Amino acid sequence: MLDDGIKAQLNAYFERITQPIELIASLDDSTGAGEIRELITEIAAIAPDRITARFDGGFERRPSFQITRVGHDMGVHFAAVPMGHEFTSLLLALLWAGGHPPKVEAEVIEQIRALDGDFRFDTWMSLTCHNCPDVVQAMNLMAVFNPRIRAMAIDGGLFQAEVEQRQIMAVPSVYLNGELFGNGRMELGEILAKVDTGAAKRAAAQLSEKAPYDVLIIGGGPAGAAAAVYAARKGIRTGIVAERFGGQTMDTLGIENFISVLETEGPKFAAALEAHVRHYGVDLITLQRVARVDPATVPGGHATVTLDNGATLKSRTVILATGARWRNVNVPGEQQYRTKGVAYCPHCDGPLFKGKDVAVIGGGNSGVEAAIDLAGVVRSVTLLEFADKLRADQVLVDKLRSMPNVSIHLNAQTTEITGDGQKMNGLRYKDRVSGAEHHLDLAGVFVQIGLVPNTEFLKGTVELSRFGEIIVDDKCHTSVPGLFAAGDVTTVPYKQIIIATGEGAKAALSAFDHLIRTPAP
Repeated sequence: MLDDGIKAQLNAYFERITQPIELIASLDDSTGAGEIRELITEIAAIAPDRITARFDGGFERRPSFQITRVGHDMGVHFAAVPMGHEFTSLLLALLWAGGHPPKVEAEVIEQIRALDGDFRFDTWMSLTCHNCPDVVQAMNLMAVFNPRIRAMAIDGGLFQAEVEQRQIMAVPSVYLNGELFGNGRMELGEILAKVDTGAAKRAAAQLSEKAPYDVLIIGGGPAGAAAAVYAARKGIRTGIVAERFGGQTMDTLGIENFISVLETEGPKFAAALEAHVRHYGVDLITLQRVARVDPATVPGGHATVTLDNGATLKSRTVILATGARWRNVNVPGEQQYRTKGVAYCPHCDGPLFKGKDVAVIGGGNSGVEAAIDLAGVVRSVTLLEFADKLRADQVLVDKLRSMPNVSIHLNAQTTEITGDGQKMNGLRYKDRVSGAEHHLDLAGVFVQIGLVPNTEFLKGTVELSRFGEIIVDDKCHTSVPGLFAAGDVTTVPYKQIIIATGEGAKAALSAFDHLIRTPAP
């Protein structure tokens, strides 16, 4: 299962294991069980003095295996053959269980250890999901450092009958002690904030004590990262506050048009952005949503940025780089059946619809790419486009039309997503030319109709376009002195990563120019 190159790499990594670990498998006679047996046998053979494998596990979920330190009972479990995107999760779990320290602040580890209660996390994932590893790794880390936490990563492909029974239609889906805990990408800090009820209050108090910034960037996507690097290189106090670092790139599988980088994946690109930002000592504050921005009341004074948790941050200049999010169809049933058949990431959730009928709403590049991707997994794909022609690149349209299990409906206005109260079962659309109404029986629908700027908290603060974008000039100035904006949240056309980074750099240079020309009061 592991080729010689991977084994050599693992051998080097396993040198970091300082305490012996064992892999305990609970197997049955399934194909997945055979693959688990093969995988952990090969892993143990790489470093037999540090890793041993047993096949006498008595865990109720089969097939699965546990990773634990010898003499302990760590709650790290995989009901999966963790290859693909989850191979890194497996490697990190092995290292952490073996005593290698994680790249996490000491206070976070102490927070994990101090959690009071019994927590059993079941994370349903798919091996093709690029959002799932963050969640799986966070759960595993908690299970390594707190013996009252159990973390089970479950590949839905191995337990298809249970997926159907539980009606799991989006990954990652996390259950805590049998109850739904959350859907979608979650970082360690988000998870801890939900289970540690005092965390928000403590965080707000600590944040409010921070010294004022010269430049504070709101948003951690490519525009915000570029702005932070350019500002910090000027030697001025720079900070970023964001809900998550990476922005939309964290939901992007393949990036092939960032000049000088031939090909990469979104999460890998985001990690590189973060490493670059941290290299310059930028104060990075994540998992925080901004509620309000109050501009300075006097020239050169401090703007006040208020967070949802009540904390306030001060800065002489602010760069708004909050990006955009997926646009909703805004029809009856969409919110009701979100994660219950209504999905937005074909790479993550597509495998859950294997052999079923699905639809894609949207005929731009993302919609057509989604339909092409899904066509190789599902039984059939119906693409619905509101306009009278597909708006995607011609090479993508040609590829789509060549696929035998894809049908295309133009002038199709989605009017409702239907369901039985538990999960969606179809979609209604109207032919905009004939007026005829149609219903499609479907197991899932993937919405791919563009983006909405994240500017709700800025209404009444800066001038916005009729589309909700921040209006900027050619130097990223907004309508308010001292407030600048960059990236997909602005009126700058062509929402591309490389354009966002350029605009972020420009915004930082403009902010610096503002600082040197505006004496502090």
